[in-house]
Amino acid sequence: MIPRIIKSSVLDRWQSSNKLIVVYGPRQVGKTTLVKSIMDVSDGKCLYVNADLNRYHDVLESRDLSRLKGMLSGYDYFLLDEAQRVNNVGLTLKIIHDELPDLKVIATGSSSLDLASALSEAMTGRYWSYHLYPISVQELVQDTNAFEVDGRIEELLVYGSYPEVFQYGNLDMRSEYLKTLSSSYLYKDILELSGIRHANKVRDLLRLLSYQMGQLISFAELGRQLGLSTETVQHYVDLLEKSFVLKGLHGFSRNLRKEITKQSKYYFWDLGIRNAVIDDFKPLHLRNDKGALWENFLFIERQKYLEYSRQQRNCYYWRLYSGAELDYVEETSGVLHGYEFKWRKRNSKGPKSWQETYPDSTFDLIDRSNYAEFINP
Repeated sequence: MIPRIIKSSVLDRWQSSNKLIVVYGPRQVGKTTLVKSIMDVSDGKCLYVNADLNRYHDVLESRDLSRLKGMLSGYDYFLLDEAQRVNNVGLTLKIIHDELPDLKVIATGSSSLDLASALSEAMTGRYWSYHLYPISVQELVQDTNAFEVDGRIEELLVYGSYPEVFQYGNLDMRSEYLKTLSSSYLYKDILELSGIRHANKVRDLLRLLSYQMGQLISFAELGRQLGLSTETVQHYVDLLEKSFVLKGLHGFSRNLRKEITKQSKYYFWDLGIRNAVIDDFKPLHLRNDKGALWENFLFIERQKYLEYSRQQRNCYYWRLYSGAELDYVEETSGVLHGYEFKWRKRNSKGPKSWQETYPDSTFDLIDRSNYAEFINP
């Protein structure tokens, strides 16, 4: 089992605090395995409830304290898996937390469609939240070493890093797993929790976004291609973000008219899922999207690093109407750090206009020779 970076932090909070713990993340990334491993090192009885099943919904949605006590009586811990499936789950968890203070509670959610807002409204100050994503390079390095991981980079760009992918040595089995995962689970929460009636439109949208990965997106143009309104496309993209399929990146500007800010770029949390959406698992040397895959990989691995190290940084892209651009910008304590991503090593000092506009900023070119320092400092 590949060790997960957040486990020690979650375990420490679990043992030292009575607050609720919530672990968010896509389906099949190991949330249940993680929280069950924490239960395994905890003394006491645990009630495990998978909210994808309906058996407990009547009690959990009743918000009836006597019924909740009856269900939880005799247990020291309560693990609620896929908590977003329970209507008004925030109020239910608030009642359990306030009325059963000796019961420790941990919940997982594969969608923040309702769960995040429900908890923020009902559980203010009563919970810790974490995010778990497909296996990160940091975690792979801890499991083996940097040399071994570097030798698998091309596999990661094609097949991604869902935990089960690493169980298959056969590449055909990996692609079949990813196709099944994308068709069975990818849209589950979006379609069922948001009430979208046109599932095919969501799939078509995601396919279009797959081909425009890392490019500036026009919601109006996507709407014209799909026969949807601009507002509907924006709504669908928002749902894909909240279900941990996509990650958006917005433009940086300090109110200069020459800077582009109204459009966004979108990346996939997992490249295996992206390649499954377009059914393309060709090896890297046969692909014409190598640069886009590399950019997506670096951006997402950087986001995992920042999330797991609990660092708050403002993240953007930067582009001028004249065409000058940077793939990625971080703002830390008012200081700007600009990055350009290239698969092959090149000499670059960055756009002259970047350094002229922001003379106190930094610039780095990230390529195969130095990427490890960027995603696993």
